[in-house]
Amino acid sequence: MELAAVWTLVQLLGWPPRRLARPIGAWIGAIAFRVLGRLRSVGRQNLRIAFPAMTGQQQDEVLQRLYRNLGWLLAEFCQMPHYTRRNTGNFIRYEGLENYLAALEAGKGVLVLTGHLGAWELSSFYHSLMGHPMSMVIRRLDNTGVDRLVNRIRCLHGNHVLHKDDFARGLLAAMRRGETVGILMDTNMTPPQGVFVDFFDRAACTASGMARVALKTGAAVLPGFLMWEEAEQKYVLHFEKKLELLTTGDDEADIIAHTALFARVTEEYIRRYPDQWLWVHRRWKTRPVGEPPIYTS
Repeated sequence: MELAAVWTLVQLLGWPPRRLARPIGAWIGAIAFRVLGRLRSVGRQNLRIAFPAMTGQQQDEVLQRLYRNLGWLLAEFCQMPHYTRRNTGNFIRYEGLENYLAALEAGKGVLVLTGHLGAWELSSFYHSLMGHPMSMVIRRLDNTGVDRLVNRIRCLHGNHVLHKDDFARGLLAAMRRGETVGILMDTNMTPPQGVFVDFFDRAACTASGMARVALKTGAAVLPGFLMWEEAEQKYVLHFEKKLELLTTGDDEADIIAHTALFARVTEEYIRRYPDQWLWVHRRWKTRPVGEPPIYTS
């Protein structure tokens, strides 16, 4: 994000245009793939867990495309201050917007299940640009100046930020007001905030907050991912129908079952778009008691 901040300041001066920014972003991604050996090693290990039949060459091909997409995302973020409804129309579109609108109309709030998949930073920005501002649960950046700059861009069209270190009260309040909050559900957690559920057939400690809030408030939970569709040469913001959350009366069991469902939906999207997920994150770092660590560094 420090790099994004520098480039964004350049962008505010009007250079480079988007047609050049994306190739520059891809070039930065290609360099990052080559020089960030530790992250590349984590990515290969994660791909071995998720796709055990994948060869080493196939792993590197997936990671190279991932870094290209991350470079593109950097380029998009730096262009976002210049985006309008009109100039985004030729490279972004909705699919399933009616699912989101129906969930919002119910009035109990909407929890958007999303992750570090596709163009996640552009996703909430575009949604707000199109007249649907929302809140986002995010982690504070270490550099406070960069944090302010990044959040100013995220919130240019009415979005709000809920920081992970103090989001529970704001999240519940947003649901009571019938608003929308997006939550990235694909990062490693630790108990008690996280519970262990299957993710690519391996126990992964996963945030249970979305399940707890949905159970408490009756808010709708629906998947929302902005993916690069190669065939169209466009980003498509997919909103699925709201998830059916069955309850048994045992709150803790329901929370685990619902969290497992959220992980399963996220996994299904990653399997469809394997080169657009953040494989370089140590997703399986937290292990159940008695299990050895997966990552050695």
